[in-house]
Amino acid sequence: MKKTALGTLIGLLGFVLLAEVLFRVLPVSTATKASYHIDPHILSYAPHLSWRYAVGWDLRNPQYLTNNGHGFVSDHEFKVDSNAVALIGDSYVEAASLNAADRPAAQLERALGGQRPVYAMGASGTALLDYAERIRYAHQTFGIRDFVVLMERFDVQQALCGSGSIHSQCLDSQTFAPRTERLAPPSAMKRLLRSSALAQYLVSQIKLNPARLLHQIFASAVPVESTSKHETPSTSVPVSALPADLPIPDVDAVTRAFFERVRPHVSGRLVIVVDTDRGALMHRRHIEDPRRQHFIALARAAGATVIDPEDMFRQHFEHSQLSLEIGPYDGHLNPLGVKLVADAIVRAFGTESLR
Repeated sequence: MKKTALGTLIGLLGFVLLAEVLFRVLPVSTATKASYHIDPHILSYAPHLSWRYAVGWDLRNPQYLTNNGHGFVSDHEFKVDSNAVALIGDSYVEAASLNAADRPAAQLERALGGQRPVYAMGASGTALLDYAERIRYAHQTFGIRDFVVLMERFDVQQALCGSGSIHSQCLDSQTFAPRTERLAPPSAMKRLLRSSALAQYLVSQIKLNPARLLHQIFASAVPVESTSKHETPSTSVPVSALPADLPIPDVDAVTRAFFERVRPHVSGRLVIVVDTDRGALMHRRHIEDPRRQHFIALARAAGATVIDPEDMFRQHFEHSQLSLEIGPYDGHLNPLGVKLVADAIVRAFGTESLR
């Protein structure tokens, strides 16, 4: 019995070792060592770190990326330059699945005629109020005057605390009071596992979450109580049923907080691109998104130049069947989609952009 157990253990260890060697050869996503390297409210990757990125269990779109001295995936080392344009956003700006020349900053810089450097300040897993912190930092540190914010369509809702897309700044989901929710530093065990290609594959590519798995196992063993028949049904009105001119409290609060925070730091242009449901447009489905439309109206009233690409994307699909997404497994903009957006940004800047 002991020999059998020992043999099983040796076989298991051998398999783990072989898998570790294999995944070190394959382009498995590697650790970025993200932390608050440059500012207490801005999470960035380790400066000057080279790392790998791929999507899914089959390692699609493998890329080898390098961070600049401030921990952002960028072709530029950021320096004081009032002529630069800061491109702010989440994974839409980082665009880790795209080749360097196809990413939004590179395409926007080309669309601007190469006369203005574009500083890509994208960070995955962030939302609108985190963008405000990067705008502040870019203005205070590099003297940047002009900003482009590339928003995905849920960035406003995700600015509420507990959304899972917060690096620092958020509003309480009930009271809308401002709060700071910094990510905890990694434990010693997590830092150790980050050095393992096998562990990175399981977490980054398979999306295995051990804590969630254990919770599901134990939760399945606990009987679920049925809902009491005496409970009062919810009387809340779905947002989609509200007239367009009525306030939407969470959108109002987040938008107000964002513009209060960025106003002292935008001395030039603030262009905001608000993405839409491209899948619905491609398949000719009606889009009803009152939160998005409400934010666009508020942002324009606050003085921002807002690009709503819905009509532009719809016109594209009227003449072409080419997707604007990386793939059915990844809804980020592909190079064609990025180009359409970059050209729209240049039109919004006008002739002043080529000074």
